[in-house]
Amino acid sequence: MIDVRPFRTLGAADHGWLNARHHFSFANYYDPSRMSWGAIRVWNDDEIAAKSGFPPHPHDNMEIITYVRKGAITHQDSMGNQGRTEAGDVQVMSAGTGVRHAEYNQEDEQTTLFQIWVMTDKRNAEPSWGAKKFPKGARAGSFITLASGFEGDADALKINAAARVLGATLSQGEAAELQLEPSRHVYLVAVGGAIEVNGKRAEPRDGVAITGEQRVTIKAIADAEIVLVDAR
Repeated sequence: MIDVRPFRTLGAADHGWLNARHHFSFANYYDPSRMSWGAIRVWNDDEIAAKSGFPPHPHDNMEIITYVRKGAITHQDSMGNQGRTEAGDVQVMSAGTGVRHAEYNQEDEQTTLFQIWVMTDKRNAEPSWGAKKFPKGARAGSFITLASGFEGDADALKINAAARVLGATLSQGEAAELQLEPSRHVYLVAVGGAIEVNGKRAEPRDGVAITGEQRVTIKAIADAEIVLVDAR
């Protein structure tokens, strides 16, 4: 099954400093048919105005992945971590027993990012945070693993869930193929250009929900940057 969810159908919230689209039910947006996709609980498409951001707030028992598309986000948390994550790079936070964090756009331009939450497989673990640079050239034409809960993915950021976050950049006309476990739940979003997923067209920032598939071919109709989560 491949279900394309057009950007215009997503939940929306405009707070002035934050313009957000919600792929799944979140905050004041509620759709019982879009509560989650397997263990993927949240996928927010956020536009954060310059010199603004999320003030300190708590989380627990959730794996939170931030993929920055444009600009940068500056992180601070109650564990003492601080870091700035730029466009194309990734940060992860395993909230575990509980953590407070703030995410600020301290830049002079708008920051856009995906905020993705995956349900944890290790409840009440010690909380942690990490960030890493992922040069776009290293994923040109194929997917690389950005974050993972699997032992074999040594170069990826660590999360406490049996899930992988993948990224790829495809030039117009280029295609990448993935072998999938049919029982898994895969969700992907492209930015920059439209794509085809096993022949089904998805426009930029549409969500594509996949399950029951063994092989998926993703073709770029125009230059595209793709983020994909493979979860239980």
